[in-house]
Amino acid sequence: MNKLYIEGNKKLNGNVLISGSKNAALPILFMTILTKEKIELSNIPKLTDIRVAIKLLRSLGAKIVNTNKILYIDPSAINIYCPPYNLIKEIRASIWMLSPLLIRFGKAKIFFPGGCKIGLRPIDLHLKGLIALGAKIVQKDNYIIASILKPLKGKYIHLEKISVGATITIMSAATLAEGLTIIANAAQEPEIIDVAKFLNTLGAHITGAGSNKIYITGVLKLNGGYHKIIPDRIETGTFLIAAAISKGCIICNDTEPKHLENILQKLSETGAHIQTGKDWIKLNMQEKIPKAVNISTTPYPGFPTDMQPQFALLNSISKGESIIIENIFENRFAYVKELIKMGAKIKIKNNYIICKGVQKLFSKTLFSTDLRSSATLILAGCIAKGITVVNNIHHFKRGYESFPKKLNKLGANIKYI
Repeated sequence: MNKLYIEGNKKLNGNVLISGSKNAALPILFMTILTKEKIELSNIPKLTDIRVAIKLLRSLGAKIVNTNKILYIDPSAINIYCPPYNLIKEIRASIWMLSPLLIRFGKAKIFFPGGCKIGLRPIDLHLKGLIALGAKIVQKDNYIIASILKPLKGKYIHLEKISVGATITIMSAATLAEGLTIIANAAQEPEIIDVAKFLNTLGAHITGAGSNKIYITGVLKLNGGYHKIIPDRIETGTFLIAAAISKGCIICNDTEPKHLENILQKLSETGAHIQTGKDWIKLNMQEKIPKAVNISTTPYPGFPTDMQPQFALLNSISKGESIIIENIFENRFAYVKELIKMGAKIKIKNNYIICKGVQKLFSKTLFSTDLRSSATLILAGCIAKGITVVNNIHHFKRGYESFPKKLNKLGANIKYI
């Protein structure tokens, strides 16, 4: 069941329901360690990474009931400060356990995290932030030991590089530190806002989330509460690409158009007709061949690196020549050789690629290497001539809920092998 059989030459049309955001749900799940009171989380996506996160919380002693995208979490019985290695190594997000465990127990031991191999993703900014607040950090061969000898104290912290992960780690630690913490050069992603909103629901005092400077005034304790996870903007963008590459028309429901302004601007440049409402986005390619667009990935509100492979696929069947520059991860072009096998004309030059559009892609046996590349290759199979087989599909299950099922409802013909 680690292969997909995809019949090509499909036009994708219809409505699709967007799931909750993976990149918001994961840190929020781990933030529940900061309280001993009951939490209710809704719009939780059914993903491999989420299942691993739930297993990690349960391994620490949390009691969790999972019913139809709603999680009921009772963290009161958490009594372990060293999560198991076999689970930590499975997801990159496990690094977000370090700060809550440290705050809760005054000590924490965590193994270095896993995740997609798309380039270097150092955790030094996480650790520097905790040290600045007063934590003691010792790094061993494959794990980190953190401890607090006296209460953490708020501080002005300027991140030397914009980092979503480090922003969340510092924000969570500062929530229960003494005094005021200011995070300058903070990440501004919608997921940061959602984490801050969740913590504020529990009684934290965080302002400025979504800007480049976040202010956190420490409180004595956090309470319980209810929170609904925001829609997944990357899943939304991926389905909009599905419409664009197949000359179809897709309406994404239960989404947030404001989170995709940069993506929608680029899709408009391709010639797509786009309409938006309060919680929906419609893309109609109107049977037209897309125009190629240039892309340069940068931190939010810039163009997201997680949409770069999908736009490379779009450009590969568009009119004209385009350049896509990757400024975030250095190993994010592994999928390109697979598209080239299908007939795409793409050249890799250092941190950018040059795409020259072709009229048609052709089916091949493909191998995905990470989350976003797997979704991209599946979409490529939907429009290619013939039958495409995509291997290593466990990657897409980390970040796309029921992806083949949703595509089949739009007109695709995808089967598990």
